[in-house]
Amino acid sequence: MSLLQPYFQQFATAFTPAFSISCPHSFYVSVSKRSFISCCSSQSQTAVVNGTFDSKIAERDEIRLGLPSKGRMAADTLDLLKDCQLSIKQVNPRQYVAQIPQLSNVEVWFQRPKDIVRKLLSGDLDLGIVGLDIVSEYGQGNEDLIIVHDALEYGDCRLSLAIPKYGIFENINSLRKLAEMPQWTIEKPLRVATGFTYLGPKFMKENGLKHVAFSTADGALEAAPAMGIADAILDLVSSGTTLKENNLKEIEGGVVLESQAVLVASRKALIRRKGALDTTHEILERFEAHLRALGQFTVTANMRGSSAEEVAERVLSQPSLAGLQGPTISPVFCKRDGKVAADYYAIVICVPKKALYKSVQQLRAIGGSGVLISPLTYIFDEETPRWRELLSKLGI
Repeated sequence: MSLLQPYFQQFATAFTPAFSISCPHSFYVSVSKRSFISCCSSQSQTAVVNGTFDSKIAERDEIRLGLPSKGRMAADTLDLLKDCQLSIKQVNPRQYVAQIPQLSNVEVWFQRPKDIVRKLLSGDLDLGIVGLDIVSEYGQGNEDLIIVHDALEYGDCRLSLAIPKYGIFENINSLRKLAEMPQWTIEKPLRVATGFTYLGPKFMKENGLKHVAFSTADGALEAAPAMGIADAILDLVSSGTTLKENNLKEIEGGVVLESQAVLVASRKALIRRKGALDTTHEILERFEAHLRALGQFTVTANMRGSSAEEVAERVLSQPSLAGLQGPTISPVFCKRDGKVAADYYAIVICVPKKALYKSVQQLRAIGGSGVLISPLTYIFDEETPRWRELLSKLGI
């Protein structure tokens, strides 16, 4: 990777963490301003000037990876790393720092998801795994954040607007109809309870809801409409069961964002910090190989035939037996009458779980026998498409 270093460019960025929103007079937003206190380590060289970050890469040699510290996201992240042969070595479970023995010079820091995003921007972390919703809310479109892998296959949810099923909302089933309701005025705006005070106002403005007031609420937001402190909520939804149990409904056009766990990086760290790009490449390759193999099985069978080409013709006549790039067919040798002969051929294909039984049936129908099935752990490509995309984003 050192050959790429001469092509690295310097990047500068600014990040505005305050939740105040500048809007035209036709769009009423009520969002409390909050002061922001940087909670970065003493090693970083970060100044907050007029509400923006002046970020420099910290004077340190190790590469820092931020992981969620609690909850389901934390457990699923550790499971993914373990499945990719990246074990977390933590001397004390109460400590916030750990190591990954398979990745030299990498420190793992357990943080709250929103702090992972903030510390990526401030230069205190180089890589992180969080939900896309957190990156979007606390990153606020900052160009220094790069999504390295956008689909880690867990933490699936959606940020969605929900309104009551009853009262004035009984016949409202779309965002367009909600916006057309005559009740909403500057004096009496639509009240929305949410913790997403950046994405919420941005979404409403983009979708023509002119008179909206946002508030935050402690605890479960689902109770806010029933308590009379909000008309609607904007919150993360997985199955939707909790909404139904609280007489709330999602509406057409009301999904702000589809989210799942992502691998995110600091652009400046990838370019400036020694070894960061190489480490990112290895993590990305491990993730890609493992995730591509999920739900895939290796199917091996023996088939009598006159030649490998003749057996291949039979196999490829069946639509479910093509494999990733075609079947692998090799002779099965046996000794008969003192001579080595190849009357059978071994067929190896890769089959997705949903097509597994159908593929076995097709193999047997064309003469396959001794069918063996085993799950796949990794599928490595010559080069992962996401790696090429990352280099393109970095201008390399």
